[in-house]
Amino acid sequence: MKKFALIGAAGYIAPRHMKAIIETNNELSVAYDINDSVGIIDSISPQSEFFTEFERFSDYSYRLQRNAETRLDYVSICTPNYLHLSHITAGLRLGCDVICEKPLVPTSEQLDELALVEKETGKKVYNILQLRHHQAILDLKEKVNNANKAEKYDVELTYITSRGKWYMESWKGDPRKSFGVATNIGVHFFDMLHFIFGKLEKNHLHYADEQKAAGYLEYENARVRWFLSIDANDLPESVKGKQTTYRSITVDNDEIEFSKGFTDLHTISYKEILAGRGYGLEDARHCIETVNTIRDSQPTTAAANEAHPFLSQLIK
Repeated sequence: MKKFALIGAAGYIAPRHMKAIIETNNELSVAYDINDSVGIIDSISPQSEFFTEFERFSDYSYRLQRNAETRLDYVSICTPNYLHLSHITAGLRLGCDVICEKPLVPTSEQLDELALVEKETGKKVYNILQLRHHQAILDLKEKVNNANKAEKYDVELTYITSRGKWYMESWKGDPRKSFGVATNIGVHFFDMLHFIFGKLEKNHLHYADEQKAAGYLEYENARVRWFLSIDANDLPESVKGKQTTYRSITVDNDEIEFSKGFTDLHTISYKEILAGRGYGLEDARHCIETVNTIRDSQPTTAAANEAHPFLSQLIK
């Protein structure tokens, strides 16, 4: 049984980490968040210690490390994106391996810093790249790998996840903290595209504001038109009033069904990490570079064959 600490226990994604820890037959020893709305712990791991001040959490965790019976093995991180670097390095220097939500960090320079701290501490960082474990994605990757196809695949990625007014008032709506909508809701899709279709060759941004972004990516084996949004007004008419999220990937006009199978991906990710098959810093580098380029780009006029169909609704 491994012992875990969790930083960011009140976050949206934290319960999936808590359940993954318990479902892999391990122990959540201590949790921390500046907010105290963490009643979910009662139904998952009520015996866990909890702190709302990082100094008290840190002091308690260091004391646990003195005893082999209480020593922490992992720190899981579910905090706002801009805090990941600080919390990851804190976990490594505590003497623990670290499991962190996406995006791991915003830039390659910060990734290099983490590599230095890994070397200094002898501990390792793992990134949750959960779509690499989704069966539909694995099936598509196998199909692409086995195909003897001369031409690149034509891919269309559309992801609209409606968010209310609270979103822009939270850290997620502040690009200094979330690094913008393409990074916050798109990084794991960009990782998925690289995972399936290989090295990125082109990265063109066509539109970006605080609620949505669109562009074109060309990989070794695919041409991808993408659109990401948190605006419910972008939902297709066929789903408005019926669902708040629309997720679609087409490959050569064939829809890839992956609307289900998401609930267990964190547990699968933990199982793989605990078995020594987790995804580390270099696995995350490609998608970090992709979103960093998108953030640094100015929108350009889309070529006809590179424009996502939804782009015409935004540029008139």
